[in-house]
Amino acid sequence: MELRCAWVTKDPEYIEYHDKQWGRPVRDPRELFAKLCLDGQQAGLSWITILKRTDSYHRAYADFDPVRIVQFDEQDVERLMQDSGIIRNRLKVHSIIKNARAYLALEAEGIDFVEYLWGFVGGAPIVNQRQGNGDIPATSKESDACPRPSRSAASPSSAAPSATPLCRRWAW
Repeated sequence: MELRCAWVTKDPEYIEYHDKQWGRPVRDPRELFAKLCLDGQQAGLSWITILKRTDSYHRAYADFDPVRIVQFDEQDVERLMQDSGIIRNRLKVHSIIKNARAYLALEAEGIDFVEYLWGFVGGAPIVNQRQGNGDIPATSKESDACPRPSRSAASPSSAAPSATPLCRRWAW
């Protein structure tokens, strides 16, 4: 039997996720952007709830292409609010659109998204030696160092400081 983290259930999708994705460093900008967005969708929910909807999220959000997502308007938001394949929460729908704006704001300033995020951990994964679920903190000094979302992420001048609004939830 494969050694797995205590949080993995017997669900085949969870096992597949754990064995092939969890803990794998990501340096592809689109994949990293998608991971951040999906992680933010988890707020208040279990990860398996989002994991089972990943394909629907990719379909609903233009395969997490920030250039396409920033073009989403209120009609798109309403369409997404009717999409049973994703979590239909208006704040969560808008969060992905705001993330796309922030991603592109970083890019416009000449800041590489991947290097920006990896910079919070010195460019290398942090390997923890947790003994069980009970000793996993909700945040770390690295996640706390990430910028918090601004109240007005819609304005271009405020987008860059909040370029990683979901960073706080990112599990480093």
